[in-house]
Amino acid sequence: MLELLHIENIAIIEAADIEFAPGFNALTGETGAGKSIVIDSLSAVLGQRTSRELIRTGADKAFVSAAFSGVEPGLTEALGIQPEPDGTLLLQREIQTDGKNVCRINGRPVTVSQLRALGTRLLNIHGQHDGQQLLDEEQHIVYLDSFGKTEALINAYTEKYRHFTDIRRQISALQMDEAEKARRVDTLQYQIEELKRAKLKPGEEEELTARRGMLRNAEKFLDAVAGADYALNGDDSGGGALSALRQAQDALGGVRHLDDAFGQLYERLGEAYSEVYDIAATVEDKRGELDVSPGELDRVESRMDQLYRLKKKYGATVEDMLEYLHRCTEELAQIEDAGDTLARLEQELARAETDARQAAQALSDARKAAAERLTAQILAELQQLDMGKIRFAVDFAEKPLDSDGMDAVRFLMSANVGEELRPIHKIASGGELARIMLAMKNVLSEQDRVGTMVFDEVDTGVSGRAAQKVAEKMARISRRKQVLCVTHLPQLAAMADTHFSVEKGERNGRTYTEVRRLDREQRRQELARLTGGSHVSQTMLDGAEELLAQAEAFRAEL
Repeated sequence: MLELLHIENIAIIEAADIEFAPGFNALTGETGAGKSIVIDSLSAVLGQRTSRELIRTGADKAFVSAAFSGVEPGLTEALGIQPEPDGTLLLQREIQTDGKNVCRINGRPVTVSQLRALGTRLLNIHGQHDGQQLLDEEQHIVYLDSFGKTEALINAYTEKYRHFTDIRRQISALQMDEAEKARRVDTLQYQIEELKRAKLKPGEEEELTARRGMLRNAEKFLDAVAGADYALNGDDSGGGALSALRQAQDALGGVRHLDDAFGQLYERLGEAYSEVYDIAATVEDKRGELDVSPGELDRVESRMDQLYRLKKKYGATVEDMLEYLHRCTEELAQIEDAGDTLARLEQELARAETDARQAAQALSDARKAAAERLTAQILAELQQLDMGKIRFAVDFAEKPLDSDGMDAVRFLMSANVGEELRPIHKIASGGELARIMLAMKNVLSEQDRVGTMVFDEVDTGVSGRAAQKVAEKMARISRRKQVLCVTHLPQLAAMADTHFSVEKGERNGRTYTEVRRLDREQRRQELARLTGGSHVSQTMLDGAEELLAQAEAFRAEL
């Protein structure tokens, strides 16, 4: 259960500590006093979407923490966090003006999504908008699946349905009319032929660019190589570096054995001769490479121009164009083999559809069984809420296979004896809707292990006898789960085990909100205010006392 909620700088709450108790906790107060801020703070610390606009004016950050007791270790096991030995778990969230969030669980940093995942397992918040969700028939199947715990069957169906739709998409892609097919085949054949004629080679463009650069400067290169060749090899009459080195070595040959220094010089001249000989051979090879045939530059320029035109149509590089050629070839083969492929896919589609329908039927059977249980339990709840004459049913209609199965589900009701069942949005009044929603939330809450339920003014439109029945239902729920209820109804506030008053005031030119736990006399005053407004009479106080006494007697019998 939720034991302590600490709030700092949230809207008009500067600082507040609310120590909740087991059982039924009620929060009352004037409109605008800040009751909804308490709920917003709870939502924030549970990881729900929030805004920096929530930060109190003038503050640089807001902070909320919530301490839960009796938490089972398994709830936090996935996060690698263990509750304290006594089962205490502390959730914290700091919201900064720059939009950043700092979240912790038992002091360990976590992400907002991790905080939210844990928060949904600790506490459920039910607000006024839930009644509007009940009017939305698209949500009815969600409620039913939640009650029936059909997740495993939904996952099994989803996998088979995805396979079925994937094959259907493949067939649709292959099924084109003959004229479109002929146009596509002509286009592919032309593109394939053009690319094949080009005889593209990976790396060709780089080679051509280098060759063109050399050809454009061939005359300069030839002059340079010829000069180097003459200097190294000389001409027919002799000369050149090689000849000079050989002569120098020969000159030292006769004395190389007489003195080590001359011997070393002889060896060094030999090494120099070998190195220069190798250079001369390389220069000779380069001279051969520069033996350019007439028209070669024109041929290189023409090839590069061809590649440029092809790149504009088929890809930025030769490699891209070769990849495009591969794809075109594959697509042409698929079209030409489309008849055989279609026949195979249609057989697979039939099998996939059968599998999907079988999974959808299993899901539908589970939903219908769950619908019977849900109907019985909701009717029992409505009986306790003084709506025993209401008829409630879950209507099924078969629809084509869709992402959520083959069932179109909607909730029907009849508010009066003798009237036929109709969609809820056409029948239910505001008060009836609130009680039906309460009944449904109570039934669904029995399916989960969440220990705390928060009701934010879900009693809107309820009054009189109906309000008393709602109060009694809340009291019954609070005997197995902790209940927090924001309410304007004196019947609900009187039924609470613990009563808080949310009050707004001014201090030093600033608005602030204070949350006070009321003793019995203060409760009597607050109930009288809820009944009659700001002008509280003795008659109202007597009525409040009677209401408290009746509530105490009812709780004692539970």
